[in-house]
Amino acid sequence: MRNPNIKNSTRRLVGMLQRVWVDALTPKQLLFFSKLVEKLERKGLQVLFTTRAYREVLGLREIKGIECIVVGKHGGRDLESKLIASIERMRELISLVKEWKPDITISHSSPEASRVSFGLRIPHLCANDSPHSIYVAKLTIPLSQYLFTPWIIPKRIWTRFGIDSSRIIHYKGLDPVAWLKEFSFSPRVLKELGISGKRDIIVIRETESFASYLLDAVKTLAPITDSILPPLLKQFQDNIDIVILPRYDEQVLYLKEKKLPDNVIIADKVIDATSLLYYSTLLIGGGGTMNIEAALLGKPVISVYPGKTTMIEQYLIKKKVIFRPRSVKEVIAFSQKILQEKKLREGIRSRGLKLFRSMENPVNAILKEIMQRF
Repeated sequence: MRNPNIKNSTRRLVGMLQRVWVDALTPKQLLFFSKLVEKLERKGLQVLFTTRAYREVLGLREIKGIECIVVGKHGGRDLESKLIASIERMRELISLVKEWKPDITISHSSPEASRVSFGLRIPHLCANDSPHSIYVAKLTIPLSQYLFTPWIIPKRIWTRFGIDSSRIIHYKGLDPVAWLKEFSFSPRVLKELGISGKRDIIVIRETESFASYLLDAVKTLAPITDSILPPLLKQFQDNIDIVILPRYDEQVLYLKEKKLPDNVIIADKVIDATSLLYYSTLLIGGGGTMNIEAALLGKPVISVYPGKTTMIEQYLIKKKVIFRPRSVKEVIAFSQKILQEKKLREGIRSRGLKLFRSMENPVNAILKEIMQRF
């Protein structure tokens, strides 16, 4: 299904862009779009920046001082709850957006933003680097006037969702580049976690156990910690510090019920995770964004993402900056190798930083297209 109003709305808006609505649903999207909002406002445009009530988003908004309006909430793990939360959020957004009258909408495949924009005849521009999230793609891509996506994802992957290839715009960068280019790393995060920084730090990023595209693949609240942490502790005893980064309050409570040693820290509040990665030795990641982030910072990354290997992860594996062991035993063996071999770490760091420097800022690419087309 394609938006029948796309062609006419484009002709109507060229040279008239004044107001932009930006909707961010996740921590990654908040970081990504906060940079775009800054640049749009510098161009003299008015921006309505919205998000939803979601543990990591609200925490990140506070520690980063990002100004945006909270509308609606995350629906949790249950499919019916997700649907109800989405419907209620659309209801709230309709009155806000209708009164504000944006010329265009930009989101990272926000189902609510794309549907409300379609209903109110506002052109929706979509950024998306996750075609594996097929349910969200089906709900948003057909209603989008343009799609911005990393160059390594072929257009044919997206056209199956109902968008013409001529409306797909590639940028030669990965999404975390948008905030890493200007990021100020702070050791304060170590103090907040009670870490001296004198020992190696292994970060465990829990998986998206509530994501619709992983509901069939994830059976417990904290599958990465459950499978990896016991053998990791057995191998390294108390010679390292381990920081677990949960995504949801439910994961925090679940992990706190476990009897863990003092060198295992559960981040029960949202922290400056980018700075933590910068000062860490290794990331064992069950997601996507933080794996990419760490790899571009030159940090060794062991991916234990529970779904099929994504296209971006495949690319980074080929570049030898992300590693995907086939078993828990291999995870522990490779972790030991990383901690023991300085030359190996230096090689990974060199490859990661070289890759990072070669990439363009996605936000700059998107901004350029917006200003040219509208």
